Amino acid sequence: MRTATRESAGGPAPSPGWCRLTPRRTPSGRSSLEMLLAPARRIDLGKRAGVTGGLLGVLCVVAEFCFLFPHVLVSNDGRAFYVEHLEVFRSILQVSIIATFLLGTFSVMTLRSKAHGGIAMVLALVALLLGGSEAEPLTHTPRAMSAGLDFFALDLLVLGLVFIPMERLWGLNEQKIFRVGWQTDLKHFFVSHVGVQLISFAVLIPVQVFLSWAVKLDFQAHVAAQPIWLQFFEILLVIDLVSYWVHRAFHTVGWMWSFHAIHHSTLQMDWLASSRSHLVDILVNRFAGFVPVFLLGFHPSAIYGYLVFVSFHAVYIHANVNHRWPYLRWIFATPEFHHWHHTSDDEGIDKNFAVFLSFIDVIFGTAHMPSHWPSKYGTTKFQPPETYLGQLAYPFKRHEETPYG
Repeated sequence: MRTATRESAGGPAPSPGWCRLTPRRTPSGRSSLEMLLAPARRIDLGKRAGVTGGLLGVLCVVAEFCFLFPHVLVSNDGRAFYVEHLEVFRSILQVSIIATFLLGTFSVMTLRSKAHGGIAMVLALVALLLGGSEAEPLTHTPRAMSAGLDFFALDLLVLGLVFIPMERLWGLNEQKIFRVGWQTDLKHFFVSHVGVQLISFAVLIPVQVFLSWAVKLDFQAHVAAQPIWLQFFEILLVIDLVSYWVHRAFHTVGWMWSFHAIHHSTLQMDWLASSRSHLVDILVNRFAGFVPVFLLGFHPSAIYGYLVFVSFHAVYIHANVNHRWPYLRWIFATPEFHHWHHTSDDEGIDKNFAVFLSFIDVIFGTAHMPSHWPSKYGTTKFQPPETYLGQLAYPFKRHEETPYG
């Protein structure tokens, strides 16, 4: 089992020193500028620029197709919002295309291998040929369902811009941005976002068909009439109480663990690791969370507020950051709280099941937050395969007696 190198067991990371007037000296006596210009450092920066430019270039091309075929590729719920703020999104696309080309150029100039940088530059040119920031729709035929590529592109861009700098500033473990397994996690991210409507239909339709008899309209009207902020916290509590027991079942029932082990198979925690989940795991959790929300009849505004919150919170608690939140951690789930859930250290096994409200674990005796951080992550006996398709097939090939196989 590989473990990450840790700078410290907690506390804030050292100041990055951006306000210094003189170059910061390293232990070897070399300045930060000298280190930046060192050949090995230039090669590392060139690789990062090439890979980042390639990913950004893919997002630019995806955005171009969303502009060209909005009724096929853009989520129905977001289309009106995009039209209202069209110029803003055109500006974002233009800046992204320029950044892609510049990153690719830097990579080509820095590295002997021109592959990564060349791909980024080609993708920028493809985006321009597709219309750039002035692309117009080629079809106007409404569709009942869409691919939701806009959700994938925007969420990846926003989360990357927020959490990558956050992990650089307050990093818990020393690890690369493009660490082992990031390609697999990106595939999970893509499938869960592009398939969001299909997943939603797979959850909503059975609930509405089989539980419509339990709906009490008068009761639901009273629930929806409450202040939105109160409904938001009620949704958090209701869903987390249900999710807590579903989560415990995923850890204690052998065949359920086979699916959930995929999420725990990451050896290095960061913001992208939150996306690593088997589709069956996602469907079961979405179904379990939606049933009480459907039966209680919360207002759509409160539900949307919850969805926005959870989309950031779920990523944050997986992030490679050293944030401890000394008092709040016993009420709300924090990175420290959830990192202990992902550890393969003996002391952290079967602990911290709550998704948002850590006091639920306190009540049921499963909370664990010592003064130190976990030393390693992953499963304890064997690791599921690292490929995306291998992880999808894994639960159907192996069924263990023990939950931590």
